[in-house]
Amino acid sequence: MKHYKNPTLTDWPSLLARPRMSDNSLNDTVGAILKAVRERGDEALYEYEQRLDGVALNKFEVSESEISDAMLLIQDNLKDSINLAKQTITTFHRAQDIQLPVVETAEGVTCWQKALPIEKVGLYIPGGTAPLFSTVLMLAIPAVLAGCREIILCTPPCKDGKVHPAVLYAASIAGVKRIFKVGGAQAIAAMSYGTESVPKVYKIFGPGNQYVTTAKQLVSLRDVAIDMPAGPSEVEVLADETANPVFVASDLLSQAEHGVDSQAILITTSETLAGQVMQEVEKQVAELSRRDIARKSLENSRVIIVQTMEEAIVATNEYAPEHLILSVKNCREVADRITNAGSVFLGNLTPESAGDYASGTNHTLPTNGYAKAYSGINLDSFRKRITYQEITPEGLKHIGPAIEIMAETEALTAHKQAVTLRLNTLK
Repeated sequence: MKHYKNPTLTDWPSLLARPRMSDNSLNDTVGAILKAVRERGDEALYEYEQRLDGVALNKFEVSESEISDAMLLIQDNLKDSINLAKQTITTFHRAQDIQLPVVETAEGVTCWQKALPIEKVGLYIPGGTAPLFSTVLMLAIPAVLAGCREIILCTPPCKDGKVHPAVLYAASIAGVKRIFKVGGAQAIAAMSYGTESVPKVYKIFGPGNQYVTTAKQLVSLRDVAIDMPAGPSEVEVLADETANPVFVASDLLSQAEHGVDSQAILITTSETLAGQVMQEVEKQVAELSRRDIARKSLENSRVIIVQTMEEAIVATNEYAPEHLILSVKNCREVADRITNAGSVFLGNLTPESAGDYASGTNHTLPTNGYAKAYSGINLDSFRKRITYQEITPEGLKHIGPAIEIMAETEALTAHKQAVTLRLNTLK
């Protein structure tokens, strides 16, 4: 991890920059994949699965027998853990189902909203170096709670042409009926345009690498809605002298092991703690099963020492981390001053891993600074709200003249006429 002490204001943009590939290179590569799938459907998908995932498939959809076989391969303790996570995630997301009141905005004018499920949604579950079955729960549970009629799940196959049994188990208990062995940008293309095998959806959800993120952004321009630009994972730990360096190091590494393009940032007011954390990172990384990935990710990571907590908070809000761990005294007071973050973890005993798996909050979160404008996945992500209004004769008399004046001023005479004609019938 690179080490910086008391950077100036001009230093912050470069210190907080995310690792990224060339936009031109990404757009060209992903654009070619999207075009091929749009034009050639399944044929292109088979080619890309062979080329990019190294698997020769004869069909994409997971069969019922494959799901049944996978159920037998899951150990009971893992099943129990997944079931616990399902319960906490369901509890938290069900509590978000709040019906808004009917409002009389003026005398005789009534307005209200109705939340309706998005009928067809696509869930992308990353695979590759690690099968993220936890993401199945994070996406499928709110989709089911929201009432989405058709839920499609795409995930890269393993080298044996099968989907990891934990992914299938999580999908099964969450209520997903249709699962497809398609990964990467080609999966995004399939769900955006539809192929002979994979249905087209109205909105796509799920994190992924820079190829997946770029694909989502490109298709969102005119073909399908997306949840957010959720790319490579990232964490910031904001710490003072009260933090436990062993815990902080483990939190940094928990993100570094996600992928080589992940990023971990430590911002601290304690130079002593910074040194202890850097030593602990070197000690712990050697013990990781994915240590090569973590070490590569640490090249993108930073330890930044600042003079005051005020400076640390300003830098944090500018960075807008996907995950933010507050290992500081008075962590609730500091949390109240955080305006840009995907999910916040308060105190030394609240690891980011809890949010990834089983605290109940959603782990599909905005990355790359998008937390300045985007929320993480929630129940409303899978719904759209229709507004309604109803006007009585008294209501039209009350607001009609104002509508006429405003419409006339904007030179929209048909708008004015639509009100005038109705008012004339009430005289």
